[in-house]
Amino acid sequence: MDVHEISGIADIFILVTGDSELQNKAIVESIRVSLRENAGERPWHVEGIDHHQWVLMDYVDLVVHVFMPEKREFYGLERLWGDAPREEVTEEMTAADVKILAD
Repeated sequence: MDVHEISGIADIFILVTGDSELQNKAIVESIRVSLRENAGERPWHVEGIDHHQWVLMDYVDLVVHVFMPEKREFYGLERLWGDAPREEVTEEMTAADVKILAD
């Protein structure tokens, strides 16, 4: 979600849903490693890492939300930021591609 014109929080939100806490843990680790190795980025702040129900990874201009399905539905960020343009991120995209979206 491109929120740069409607939010002072970040420019881009990425929303990801995993099917289990274990899968969310793997998603978070994969994103962290990929952004560090491919784009030289490290998170400024991470929340929710203890339970992996909703993990927020703050890269300042880019904020990644990794949810369990029920948490994503409950918080409804798509509804909250409904005016934000959306870009589908595919499995084939690299961390560098995602960084370009955030730039």
